[in-house]
Amino acid sequence: MKQVGLNELLEAGVHFGHQTRRWNPKMRRFIFTERNGIHIIDLRKTLDRLQRAQQAVREVVLRGERVLFVCTKRQLRSIIEQEAQRCGAFYVTERWLGGMLTNFQTIRKQIRRLKELERGQEENAFEFYTKKERLLLERERAKLDKYFAGVKDMTRLPGAVFVVDAKREAIAVREAHRLGIPVIAIADTNVDPDLIDYPIPGNDDAIRSVSLITGAIAEAIEVARKEVPEDELRRVEELEATTYSTETGETKDVERDRKRRRPSRQKRRLRPEVIAQVKKDEGAAEDGAEASAASEAPAAEEGSE
Repeated sequence: MKQVGLNELLEAGVHFGHQTRRWNPKMRRFIFTERNGIHIIDLRKTLDRLQRAQQAVREVVLRGERVLFVCTKRQLRSIIEQEAQRCGAFYVTERWLGGMLTNFQTIRKQIRRLKELERGQEENAFEFYTKKERLLLERERAKLDKYFAGVKDMTRLPGAVFVVDAKREAIAVREAHRLGIPVIAIADTNVDPDLIDYPIPGNDDAIRSVSLITGAIAEAIEVARKEVPEDELRRVEELEATTYSTETGETKDVERDRKRRRPSRQKRRLRPEVIAQVKKDEGAAEDGAEASAASEAPAAEEGSE
């Protein structure tokens, strides 16, 4: 695995922090000096923390788990998507939807809906719909794909979350902590490093800086995946398939749908002798009613006279 050097970090501008008035005092231990109203990050500590983060993601991959990349900054989306796809990680580059981790069961329902629409589009199953209905289905598919394209194959919770801007993605960091998922993040001088398990002090705004650090994390994941035996990868895929039903609650949904489709129990047919007795009783009741009506008629006539 290629190691990043101090010169590369310096050339990428990783050492540039925010303005001194925007700093977080907890980042003091990672700051080297202040220059022209801007904090300068100590690159030696950045390099040390980057190597720790690489080791952390390596251990996650060797356990058979996946990493989730999170960055919703417009200028950095293409970089995150490219690096995540290169190393086989999941990614979120649009708005983070609340509950994407803590309410994973509901998110999985949305992803299943997206796959249904994609499958229907591939099989031309919508050609029998009206033009308006096809337009509505396409809009629904495009909206779901916008938010869930990077996590479409995530059948269980990730083993770690890599965040570019921990302050901007505070909801994602909070959800990961609530579930005990380790957080790896680029920590600029305005970030609270105590909220991050593996903070990497550095510039989280510059494209070159983020590209260098994200590329190093992606390369560590890629190298670790190559070290995992094929049998282990196959076992992990099978485990993900079984975990899918336990974590998302799909088994409950399937069982509920099966109960809905189950036909109602038919009423038990009466025996022939019972049917004959019922008809006989009904006939006797009708005869009695007619006799009473006939006896009441003369009495009514006498009363009228």
